[in-house]
Amino acid sequence: MNTSNQETMFPAWMKQLSDPSAWKTWMQNPSVDLMQMHQQFPKISASLDPDVMQHLQHDYMLQFSALWQGFLESKVPPISDKRFASPAWHDNPLAAFNAAAYLLNSRFMLEMVDAVQAPVKAKQKIRFSVQQMIDAASPANFLATNPEALQKIAETKGDSLVKGIGQLLADMKKGHISQTDESAFEVGKNVATTEGAVVFENALFQLIQYKPLTKNVHERPLLLVPPCINKYYILDLQADNSLVRYAVEQGNTVFLMSWRNPDASLAQTTWDQYIDDAVIKAIQVVQEISAQEKINALGFCVGGTLLSTAVAVLTARGKNPLSSLTLLTSLLDFSETGILDVFVDEAQVALREQTIGTGGLMPGRDFASAFSSLRANDLVWNYVGANYLKGENPAPFDLLYWNADSTNLPGPMFCWYLRNTYLEDSLKVPGKLSVAGEKVDLRKINAPTFIYGSREDHIVPWQSAYASTTLLNTKKPSQNRFILGASGHIAGVINPPSKNKRNYWTNDKSASDADADAWLAGATSHQGSWWPEWSAFLASHGGKDVAAPRQYGNKIFQVIESA
Repeated sequence: MNTSNQETMFPAWMKQLSDPSAWKTWMQNPSVDLMQMHQQFPKISASLDPDVMQHLQHDYMLQFSALWQGFLESKVPPISDKRFASPAWHDNPLAAFNAAAYLLNSRFMLEMVDAVQAPVKAKQKIRFSVQQMIDAASPANFLATNPEALQKIAETKGDSLVKGIGQLLADMKKGHISQTDESAFEVGKNVATTEGAVVFENALFQLIQYKPLTKNVHERPLLLVPPCINKYYILDLQADNSLVRYAVEQGNTVFLMSWRNPDASLAQTTWDQYIDDAVIKAIQVVQEISAQEKINALGFCVGGTLLSTAVAVLTARGKNPLSSLTLLTSLLDFSETGILDVFVDEAQVALREQTIGTGGLMPGRDFASAFSSLRANDLVWNYVGANYLKGENPAPFDLLYWNADSTNLPGPMFCWYLRNTYLEDSLKVPGKLSVAGEKVDLRKINAPTFIYGSREDHIVPWQSAYASTTLLNTKKPSQNRFILGASGHIAGVINPPSKNKRNYWTNDKSASDADADAWLAGATSHQGSWWPEWSAFLASHGGKDVAAPRQYGNKIFQVIESA
């Protein structure tokens, strides 16, 4: 069995969970000194006001006494948490008491965190750490205290337990928790199926050109730059939720960068190379194939950061390649990075620089583990309970299949990105950074921008996405458009019109005229997908309609293989 995979799947703080009695002891004594629980943050200076602590303890004891009295009188306490929604929890007085006591202790621990006197970033780390332990300690996560799992063992005569153990062993071998039935999907068969061909490749990426689905197309093509920390097909899952296919159906000649999953041969690759040899090269190839000086371009997540940096470099070189720029849940202003801030400080960045900063790889599985921990109940413990304790098969879900298909990053590139964006927030400062031999000034990018943020995004807070409206196209800010969608980082983006799900907000007032909260206060909510708004924006910058290309590439850039 691969030891490194076990460590990634079950990091140190999870390994303690093998002993439920240890958690029981901790949860029965929640007034233990908070700081003893965060030895992984030894340099944090924090304190608790004794009077506040006394008040919290008094309230806690009153509530716990009432809960205990109710248990002695065989009263089932009200439980609203979805983890304990099954009748098995409510029909069993002891299970109901355990769940209610756990929720009471959880509230008390978080109230203690809220009362901690510490710097904002330090307090955020404390809260994150406490929340991780609280989520892990749920009685739903242990066989002995999960009445649903015990009931199923009895009903299946032990088959569910045997199956659960088998699934646990299989996941340990894979190195990650199965969130979906991965056997239900195959790239090129039922995901990433929009027809196209690879027309260029180098050491860092392949460039895919997609087959037109309309007789005529906009003369200016569209280049898509997906995030390099996952596979490209998040933008081309299945026919009914593919942003790629939708863009092609709207009369766009679509090109897409498919990033290579770095191996040892790319361990020395830098951020400058990702800009010059990848994004800028893709822009140039699209220009040459389409015979258009200006193109439309879209960047998603870190793809938007890469794209914006590349265009700023080209602008510094006296070139203006874009007719329009679209950014989806992307960060350019890193002053507020949400919960990801818990992973970034000087010590952690310096450690990465020492280990992989001059050569090496940042493993994709580490990204997957970190992102799952941001929503541990939904993306970790939910599957521990269902897959292992109850022996259930995870349902097929294309988005979660993609989520498990992670990629590595070259160490030098990743460390540059961490330090200069997340840690020092230098990208937004005109001229502070030099990339590919040029001073970066985002303000000088001269192209109308369409910026999208997701309201429940825990990776790119929507207010931070909104901040890009004041950093780009500053000579003509009235051309910039901001759209706010419902849901999170991925689900908010992958929201096709055919589903008529969720909603989005628009505000006709120029985004640069107001801060994020003022923009939202004056915004109008619309049912359904924001994609048609984006399509109309693209069409307005697509140039005249021309006959769709009859073949891929051109004489110089010919088909390498099918996409």
